[in-house]
Formats: sequence, structure tokens, C-alpha cells
Amino acid sequence: MKLSISRSRRTAADQALDANALELFARIAQAGSFARAARELGLTRAAVSRRVAAIEAAVGLALFARSTRSLSLTEAGRRLHARARAVLEAAEGARLALRSERDMLGGTLRISAAPVFGVHVLAPLLARFQSLHPALRYELMFTYRKVDLLREGVDIAFRATARPPEDWVAQAVLRYAVRAYGAAGSEPLNGPQALSERICLLVGQHEEPSAAIWVHESGEQVELSLQAGAWGNDLDALLVMAKHGDGVVLSPDFCVPPDAGLVDLLPGWRLDVQEGEWIQALTLPMPAGSETARALLHFLRQQLV
Repeated sequence: MKLSISRSRRTAADQALDANALELFARIAQAGSFARAARELGLTRAAVSRRVAAIEAAVGLALFARSTRSLSLTEAGRRLHARARAVLEAAEGARLALRSERDMLGGTLRISAAPVFGVHVLAPLLARFQSLHPALRYELMFTYRKVDLLREGVDIAFRATARPPEDWVAQAVLRYAVRAYGAAGSEPLNGPQALSERICLLVGQHEEPSAAIWVHESGEQVELSLQAGAWGNDLDALLVMAKHGDGVVLSPDFCVPPDAGLVDLLPGWRLDVQEGEWIQALTLPMPAGSETARALLHFLRQQLV
């Protein structure tokens, strides 16, 4: 009986300290934080914490000294790190040898995004990435509906959110601001209060006046009620109306390039939106998450962040 328990314990320890665990440990030490390592590995922070806890339980020693702001190796961690780095370098060498095969990405990626982000930002970058990987195909779901990645088989969902689902891996890809735009040549407004005297073009349902909070880069805030002169779910149509002088459109800045024929009527001001200031890319944790999706996400972050 005692012999059986001893063998069981050694087996659990061996599993906790296999090559994958040592590579993970080395990557966390290299990243300098659980959160950053989780993003790089396509895992949740909770999953990384659990695997580190398993490694520490197996060796019976703390490997990381944690604080609210930093992560560093303990003395035991530094000793293990030397061997873990050797495992990491061997693994990366093997991947390098297979790079030519791995880089030929193929298959179909199912991608969800809000139409405004999908059309104005994502589509040109997807075309560029596909030119690098001709065997790759996309199924695009441009919708304002919040999709369920697992249930609907979506590889990446791009969403403006300040609170991404905890069970999914979230990476910020684009910071944005909603601003007030008018036709080129229009004079700037004398503060957000002036919007109450203008025809406003708003995305969404705005038959009744809607409250809006405007925030200045200095920290000043102004709250007012906006009455829409036109509204709906097609921002591009509202942008065209504003370009022709039919009102002031509230739009994410990524939809208004310099040559759009529109100008910011409230320089230094942005609309406070409950979804936050970042477009997040949501993927499933590995191993459920797609390697091709991770490669695309890496490419997009290089272009946007």
C-alpha cells in the first residue's frame, strides 16, 4: 500500500515537471507576469496560475515571489530556470526547423465583428494577411450581436468591451474614441452643449432624447441630452449624411480617415461609452483555440497596437 502511494506521488510530480511544464515556467519567467504570459500562450490567467501552482506543489517550493505590481523568481526559481530555459530553447529550435511548413496557414477562420469595425479596420487587414497565406479562407460574421465562440464555432470575435468574459482569452487590439464629426470646413463647436442646437446623427434606437456624457482630455465632464435628427444601425449612411452637411454624426474615430470629408467639431472631447475605449479580440483558451487564429491575431496586433 505504501509503495503504491509513493509511486502515485512520483507520477504526479513527474507529470507536473514534464517538458511542457518546464517550457511554460520558462515563458512565464521571460514574460515577467502571469497576465502577459497568458496572452502570449493563448491561455487565461487563471489557467496559468493553476499550472504554476501544480509545478510549485510538485517541487515543494515557491518558484515566484509575487506582489501586486511585480513577479520575480525566488532562489529555487532561479535554479530551476536554468534548466527550464534549455527546454524552451530546444522546443523553439524544433519549431524553427518546421517554420516553413507551419507558416503555410490554411483552413477556414470564422470571424465575428461589429460591422463598423469589420468594414473600416478589419477587412483591409484580413485581405493583407490572406495575401501572405493564400490557402486561408474566412467566414465573416459582421453583426452587432454578441456571439458565443464555443457554441457557434467562432475562432475570433472582435468586441468593444471593458469586461471581456473570464472564460475567454482577451487581447486589446485597438484603442478608439467616439467623437462628433461634421462636414469639412465646419467651424468647431463651442463645447458639447452646442450639440443640443444641432441635428445629431446617432447609431442605435434614439426616438427619445438620450443622455450623453462628454469627457475632455483635461478631465472636465459635461452631461447633456441629445435629440437625434436621424438614427439607425448603418453608421456609413450617417457618415455620408454628415459629409453632405446634414448634421453632426457621433462616430468611432477609426471610421473617419483624414480624407473622409469630415472634421472633428469638438477637439479634445470624446463621448464616454460604457463599452470602454478598446476593441478586444476574444478567442478560446488553448487547446480549443485555433493556432491559425493566434497567428492572425499576432499579425493584427503588430498592425494596430
